[in-house]
Amino acid sequence: MNRTISRTAAGLLLALLLAGCEEERQAAPATGTAPSAPSAGTASKAGFPYKQEIVATGLAVPWEIDFAPDGRIFFTERGGALRVIDKGKLIEKPVFQFNGSLYKQGEAGLLGFTLDPQFERNGYIYAYYTYFKDDQPFNRVVRLKEQGGKAALDKVLLDHLPGNRIHDGGRVKFGPDGMLYITNGDADDRPSAQDVTALSGKIFRIAKDGSVPPDNPFPGSPVYSLGHRNPQGLAWHPETKRLYSSEHGQTAHDEINLIEAGANYGWPLVEGDETELKPADAGKKGPGPLRAPVVHSRDVTWAPSGMTFVSRGPWKDHLLVANLRGTQVLHIVLSQDGRSAHSVEPLLAGELGRLRTVAEAPDGSLYVLTNNRDGRGQPQKDDDKIIRLIPD
Repeated sequence: MNRTISRTAAGLLLALLLAGCEEERQAAPATGTAPSAPSAGTASKAGFPYKQEIVATGLAVPWEIDFAPDGRIFFTERGGALRVIDKGKLIEKPVFQFNGSLYKQGEAGLLGFTLDPQFERNGYIYAYYTYFKDDQPFNRVVRLKEQGGKAALDKVLLDHLPGNRIHDGGRVKFGPDGMLYITNGDADDRPSAQDVTALSGKIFRIAKDGSVPPDNPFPGSPVYSLGHRNPQGLAWHPETKRLYSSEHGQTAHDEINLIEAGANYGWPLVEGDETELKPADAGKKGPGPLRAPVVHSRDVTWAPSGMTFVSRGPWKDHLLVANLRGTQVLHIVLSQDGRSAHSVEPLLAGELGRLRTVAEAPDGSLYVLTNNRDGRGQPQKDDDKIIRLIPD
């Protein structure tokens, strides 16, 4: 065998190695459930209490979805469009289009958003996007005001959050306490996740006007938890009101975490169910107790993203998590104390391709967003899609 590698081949090898540092590690298996998951297996059709209905097709990487009290369905496309479905019809013209400095490389762009709990009264929409300034990317959280099917920028709430073409987090949700929670990745700067003064590798908690709540764990700081690599999902248990998050790991080791104020989730010092630091890393740890995940994927890559708890029906209080690389929805039944998983099973495995989020609508149906046009999938001619799962 010729052991000499040309410059071109070496360059290609380096590019492939760098690509492995992105959202999903390709060396890991594409689907499946972690060996540590208590009840893994393929979900049978008989045990799936939903029927599918296609809501919209031909979309450009839909990232998040939310439901207005008047029945309209809002969603974002990563290229910058905030769009709406009204009375079952996809409106062609966006409610708002992020242009100009929008940064759309890799995983960046217009990501998460949420409607204000009083949206019917105030028309406020909160959005997270990546922009480019002074030759570098940043992330920003803004508030828009919608009226008559059009929105305008109202206020910047968080700015100059570190950004990159990978690891931008991006989920935005209101908690039961009325506060706004935001996930932010490490922006490919690993040590920053342990630096409580750095605004990367964190989950933030702010008031809806952008101010820092006085009861945040770090006084004067929007940081709620730290030690995150790339968290992309947020969901609160309907009964206990505890917060859970999904997180992309390194070379698999994806996680579902129970998020607690001031806690440290270990990245980049530990991952998976590790909690003990190596002696050389003892001085690198940031504040807060180390927390192990509720469940993790070990050597299987899920690339978990948006998630929701089911609030009614036979799956009440069960957690559903959309998987990108895993091309499935994880169905997780938590233990009684909520700190481990009683069972984990894959749903829709391989049927729809890459899935960015799953969300429960006010009527109890579920909405799933595919992301086969995000540069890593195998899109069909009608991708991407929004699919409704109706209780059967």
